[in-house]
Amino acid sequence: MKFIFSGLTEQEVEVARTQYGTNAITSIERETFWDKLQNNLVDPIIIILIFALGITVMLTILGYTEWYESVGIAMAVFIATFVATWAEHSNENEFQTLLEKAAMIQSKVFRNNNLVEIGINDIVVGDHILLQPGDTIPTDGVLVANHLEVNEASLTGESEPIRKKALPASASDYAITEENQVFRAALVEDGEAVMKATAVGDKTRYGETMKEIVTAEDRLSPLQQKLTVLGKHISTFGYIGATFIFIAFMMNHIFLQTDGGLSVYLTQPIGEIVNHLVTAAVLAIIVIVVAVPEGLPMMIAMVLALNMRKLLSVKVLVRKMLGIETAGSLTVLFSDKTGTLTQGKPVVEEFLTGKAEFYQKLENIPETLRNLVAYAVRNNTSAVIDTSNPDEPQMVGADRTEKAMLCFLKPLLAQKEPIQLVDTIPFNSNRKFSATQVKGEKALTLVKGASEIILENCTHFIDTDGNKVALTDKNALVTEMTGLSKRAMRLLAVAITETPINETQNLPNDLTLLGIFCLRDALRPSTYESVQLAKQAGIHLVMITGDAKETAQAIATDIGLCAEDKEAKILTSTELANMSDEQIKQILPHLYVVARAFPTDKSRLIKLAKESGWVVGMTGDGVNDAPAVKNADVGFAMGSGTEMTKESSDIVVLDDNFSSITKAILYGRTLFKSIRKFLIFQLTVNISAILVAFLGPFFGFDLPLTMTQLLWINIIMDTFAGLAFAGEIALSRYMKENPIPREESIISNDMWSSILTNGIIAAIMSMIFLKYPPIRELFSRGMPIESAEVERIFLTAFFGFFVFMHAFNTFNARTQGLNLFENLLDNKLFLGIIVLIFSIQTLFIHIGGEILRTVPLLPMEWLYMVMFAIVLIPVDLIRKLIRNKWFCNPVLTEAYH
Repeated sequence: MKFIFSGLTEQEVEVARTQYGTNAITSIERETFWDKLQNNLVDPIIIILIFALGITVMLTILGYTEWYESVGIAMAVFIATFVATWAEHSNENEFQTLLEKAAMIQSKVFRNNNLVEIGINDIVVGDHILLQPGDTIPTDGVLVANHLEVNEASLTGESEPIRKKALPASASDYAITEENQVFRAALVEDGEAVMKATAVGDKTRYGETMKEIVTAEDRLSPLQQKLTVLGKHISTFGYIGATFIFIAFMMNHIFLQTDGGLSVYLTQPIGEIVNHLVTAAVLAIIVIVVAVPEGLPMMIAMVLALNMRKLLSVKVLVRKMLGIETAGSLTVLFSDKTGTLTQGKPVVEEFLTGKAEFYQKLENIPETLRNLVAYAVRNNTSAVIDTSNPDEPQMVGADRTEKAMLCFLKPLLAQKEPIQLVDTIPFNSNRKFSATQVKGEKALTLVKGASEIILENCTHFIDTDGNKVALTDKNALVTEMTGLSKRAMRLLAVAITETPINETQNLPNDLTLLGIFCLRDALRPSTYESVQLAKQAGIHLVMITGDAKETAQAIATDIGLCAEDKEAKILTSTELANMSDEQIKQILPHLYVVARAFPTDKSRLIKLAKESGWVVGMTGDGVNDAPAVKNADVGFAMGSGTEMTKESSDIVVLDDNFSSITKAILYGRTLFKSIRKFLIFQLTVNISAILVAFLGPFFGFDLPLTMTQLLWINIIMDTFAGLAFAGEIALSRYMKENPIPREESIISNDMWSSILTNGIIAAIMSMIFLKYPPIRELFSRGMPIESAEVERIFLTAFFGFFVFMHAFNTFNARTQGLNLFENLLDNKLFLGIIVLIFSIQTLFIHIGGEILRTVPLLPMEWLYMVMFAIVLIPVDLIRKLIRNKWFCNPVLTEAYH
């Protein structure tokens, strides 16, 4: 259709732009790299390190410590902040690039007597815009020419197309109604028309919704909350421990190693006293450095990044890295029905014959009846059927319902018979049927429409052998149709008659029923299993839909949403609105469906669930869903949804499939467990190192491990360990566990048992290694064991022993069970990293020299060192046996919660 509009001139465009602004939408303000870095630098863990760095730099300037100790702490700060910041920043940049590309929409606009294409942001108020099938409406306005079928699901959640018609030229602005208006982000399904822009940018409905998102407050994820608490405890422990060790070291020298106490101690040379003070300060700094899990921020960034790659392979795009972990902590998930639990389009699920027999597949319908049904449908449709490719015929111009019926009959659409069209009765909502009269081999009137209307005028039906049989008893069919309606099926009957279409266009009274198509927005094949998996994981699922209560209840029944709950509540939006906040909080554990829902219902439910302490997830695809998706603890946007919803979300489900959400939950739980395994490993290292640093001076070793050695252990070792645990596979048994409550500590009782037992045993074994003369003799090489050379060799061996002992402890930390090799081959990265740790440690012992205070060792000395280092493996196995026998087995507890 050709439209003629002069459009705005360049001068009028500039005036409109000045007066009303552009069509650009205010986007969510993004953190720059430096903003993220600044936020990471105020982390309690990093503040401790910066404090230690300041003291060390000062001591280095004064000549009391070596330069590389300051460099080591500086590297720790750099790695722990820059790597994590860069990982998150680069990931968000990638997503923003995708969004910007998707938003580069071109619109066809009349300007200066020409039809031109311009960017969506360049549209101004008063522009005349040509709209065609498949176009996304670029701004708000009114139709001024022709009519459209518009899908506003992205705005309202309603998937049925709405007819929009042009405002009469003589009408005033006061005469504008909803049927004349079109809105930004809606989709043109059919028709061609011209709209006039009446609002642009932030003044559109889309823009108003975006304002809510821009002003919404960011929230801490459960993991961030737990880590914040842990960081504060560690910093307090570090400062108190450092002060205590400084005092203890000085007390040791003043009262235990000097006869006469303080008065005699102060008579020593000033250089000796300063040396003791500096050594005490270095020990205090060591305690601070050791107490801080420097590798934790970087390890979390690496685990999140690795899991993001895995999730992308299963059609889940993680926008915000902590969104994965939050998904694993979900306790309630508010989910859309259309397009998430269901396919988002009607499909024929069953075919009901006049004899009340059901068929799920076309090929199972007897051939004679099947061919007659196909003939009646393909020749009584508004669609143009392109059969140029017989194997894949295309339907152009069909509405959603007709397309579903034609898709069911697809193998028979290519059949052609010479017919002549005599007359038609188009479908409308009043008569509820359409009819086409044809002549050729068969002179028939083909009818399809609402089943109750068609059935009332049927006198016969075609049986499975193709015979015309009198329809004397309709009760069996009515009973089946009633049952189908309760299952949210839409029923369309197909019939034929030899009676021609008359002038009154009434439905003939002697119809012969061919059958009834049973359609509905079908469940995705994986929905039932995925919903049961989510319920098994302890997640309360609430379905929110714009459908009628009966339809919603039927879908809820089919997916087994509330089968076990005798107090299950299925409410409409109206019923919900009549309840107080406290009443909703009380019934929330038993609320499963909200029908005829509005966007405000979603936001209210999220607010109340969060106030009740739930970790809340929300799925959405339309503009109306964006505020709720933004305000949830973790927001899931559908891949087919609007850009606004994706930008508001934490996770984008690329295939719109509910099963992908359960995968995100599984990976989130796997990630949390990986972090816990890492904390077991690292805090065991930290406790044992602190005890060694504290006890060393009392056993005659001022610095059993130097600051540089401890930095090496804490940064390099912990980084590699983080990578090793990051590769742990997602086990299906994790979905049999209850979610971790928001208020629960990140370190469980069983973790404390492991950390304290192994940390203390490691410190005791370290002291035995240092003080037991036969062990020292093994590294003497025939020289006096008190000589400086043997001391250097022995302390090198102790450094290797300490590192290898904790490297072996990674096998203990990665499983709560007794089988240390459980799923080990599924995490090939783990074995590679452990080999790498041993290899690098061996290399550094050889080349460490003055910086790491090491000398090369002999092969037999390596063997002794490794044999001693295995000690924590039997220790932890004994701990687990005692735990399982006298307390509880956490593996069994989690698997059968």
